[in-house]
Amino acid sequence: MLNVPSQSFPGPSSQQRVSSGGRSKVPLKQGRSLMDWIRLTKSGKDLTGLKGRLIEVTEEELKKHNKKDDCWICIRGFVYNVSPYMEYHPGGEEELMSAAGSDGTDLFDQVHRWVNYESMLKECLVGRMAVKPAFPKDYHEEKRLLNGMLPKSQLTDPLAKEGPSSPSYDWFQTDALVTIVIYTKQKDINLDSVIADHRDDSFRAETVIKDYSYLIHIALSHEIQEDFSVRVVENVGKIEIVLKKKENTSWKCLGHPLENHNSLIPKKDTGLYYRKCQLISKEDVTHDTKLFCLMLPPSTHLQVPTGLHVYFKLTITGTEIVKPYTPVSDSLFSEFKEPVLPNNKYIYFLIKIYPAGLFTPELDHLQIGDYVSVSNPEGNLKISQFQDLEDLFLLAAGTGFTPMVKVLSYALTHIRSLRKVKLMFFNKTEDDIIWRSQLEKLAFKDKRFDLEFVLSVPTSEWNGKRGYISPALLSEFLKRSLDTSKVLICICGPMPFTEQGMKLLHDLNFSKDEIHSFTA
Repeated sequence: MLNVPSQSFPGPSSQQRVSSGGRSKVPLKQGRSLMDWIRLTKSGKDLTGLKGRLIEVTEEELKKHNKKDDCWICIRGFVYNVSPYMEYHPGGEEELMSAAGSDGTDLFDQVHRWVNYESMLKECLVGRMAVKPAFPKDYHEEKRLLNGMLPKSQLTDPLAKEGPSSPSYDWFQTDALVTIVIYTKQKDINLDSVIADHRDDSFRAETVIKDYSYLIHIALSHEIQEDFSVRVVENVGKIEIVLKKKENTSWKCLGHPLENHNSLIPKKDTGLYYRKCQLISKEDVTHDTKLFCLMLPPSTHLQVPTGLHVYFKLTITGTEIVKPYTPVSDSLFSEFKEPVLPNNKYIYFLIKIYPAGLFTPELDHLQIGDYVSVSNPEGNLKISQFQDLEDLFLLAAGTGFTPMVKVLSYALTHIRSLRKVKLMFFNKTEDDIIWRSQLEKLAFKDKRFDLEFVLSVPTSEWNGKRGYISPALLSEFLKRSLDTSKVLICICGPMPFTEQGMKLLHDLNFSKDEIHSFTA
């Protein structure tokens, strides 16, 4: 196996290392945008230096290619010549050079696990590493038919031994139904923890258990109907997934195991799984921000937990492009009224359209009824961070407001210990403020909620706060209701805003446990 370089990534002096643990973009030369890179990959130019040949690369050969003008990197067993991509990489050359001549899989996953590198770098593919794939000890045994017995769960990563107890599963049937039962052995499992998809004859159910993922992945032995139901018995951590048979026949077995079936692995090591969601509606919120409503397939169960995001994937000029977005409620008051559409099948997104951008104009051009691929939820906000919370401070800039929507609703409706929630919302102009009237109504309705708008380009008539995030603004805003109050500060916005905010919060002596920055 290849040895992953021991240095931290990004490097300590890298342009991408920021206080929040996120990543910064570096300025690119003119003519080095993502669209310029896509054009170059379509030009027919030899980007590997091998004139179209694919080779098998040894560790010794890989190590030789460790210079800027001759830089090979291995990602998940495939080797790419990334030298042509150096000037197009938003994270700068230093980030790529951190993995030069080595296996950069772990380094890649730390910063942009979600990036569809296979599509972005397909014209840079040199070949495959000359290593044999490693299978679990009982891999061949797992290829047997699933017979409904309680299989021994496979730990496909040694780290899993340090994680939660290994789940197990069983199944039973009636004339019309098949029920898959997952025993998680955890008490904090809920419907948000389960993501299930039925596609063709395969069924995939992922259960998120702390920082691990337990996967059931089966080619079913018989056909089932599109829709299915998921139930969770929270006090014992039992999950029941009820499938409807197409024909009332007795199944002799559940089916055949597919890739990573019955495995428990760290969540960071799982790949992103996508399903196609249909655009149901699109409405203007501000002059450049729209509320998109997407409908999940009937064959999917997915509920995005508070504070987590998903990735959209679109094919643009033949290349798959991926961008992160945080779901919101259909309005700030959706928690307090009956929703127009059932929550478990519709997902809403507030998205700013950048006319000169690559991704959002394509998204905006989608017609009602068109489809966009949406990933499983990602993110590291834990609901346990809200336990016994007394003061919640939200710092948002522009569409950095989006993760605050569900955080705000969750805090006001579920946290009994909460004394105060304060939102400081930074924008350029009054026209840029998302859901201003709704926020003002909520502040009037719930006396625990305080609201402050800060504008960087206000009109002369503006009577509110002006400027940018600063020590003066924060020290006045971040006052605890009691000296001993348990506090959480959430911050989200453009990367320069988040970086500066994180630095200021640390300067104001807030601890790491009291701050959560939303980065993707």
